Amino acid sequence: MSRRLHLYVDGACRGNPGPASVGVFVQTEDGVPVKEYHRTLGITTNNVAEYAAMEDALKLAEQLGGTDLKIHADSQLMVRQLNGDYKVKNERLREFATRILEFKRRFNSVEIVHVRREFNTRADRLANTALDLLKKKTAEAV
Repeated sequence: MSRRLHLYVDGACRGNPGPASVGVFVQTEDGVPVKEYHRTLGITTNNVAEYAAMEDALKLAEQLGGTDLKIHADSQLMVRQLNGDYKVKNERLREFATRILEFKRRFNSVEIVHVRREFNTRADRLANTALDLLKKKTAEAV
């Protein structure tokens, strides 16, 4: 039985490099929310955060039984790199891309599309929630 999922992914970074996080929002084809997910990454770049979000999204989709995926991301660079339109020149990003492209083979179909930022607000909010929680924990520890 197939299960089509829409995943919205975003990486956030405060400073570049700086504290970074990922956010992933998953919904069914009918728009029913399935999962909200976020985590922090430590200090890294915005591009690494975007790729980490994509990798996490694929892992979540597998856990949720997704078979056919449409992944929405506001990082035009990452989308074009993963779709083969641009080369991935950065070594660290190339390692992510290799893992992501390998992981895609586990699904019947994976479509990665670029969306404008205003159409990716839930994933953006989740990524920023992770950073806000990190900031709060850091302030409480001082």
